[in-house]
Amino acid sequence: MVTVLTATMIIGVVTIIALLVIRLQANPSSAPLPAEITLPDGTKAQSFTQGGDWYAIITTDDEILVFNRTDGSLRQRIEINNR
Repeated sequence: MVTVLTATMIIGVVTIIALLVIRLQANPSSAPLPAEITLPDGTKAQSFTQGGDWYAIITTDDEILVFNRTDGSLRQRIEINNR
């Protein structure tokens, strides 16, 4: 019984390692990063996130700037209220 459990654990570990290697070598299917991002004057980027057809910059002024991916135009500006 101990031999069967040991063999099962070894097969499980080898399978997990193989899946990790396959997954990490796969090409990412996410959208490419924009080559250049132009922010409004006086704003500084704090973080970045992206979706299918948009990307967003969170600024140090507690604002979220959502840009259109195709032409880089500002789609939406969201102010974060600190309470």
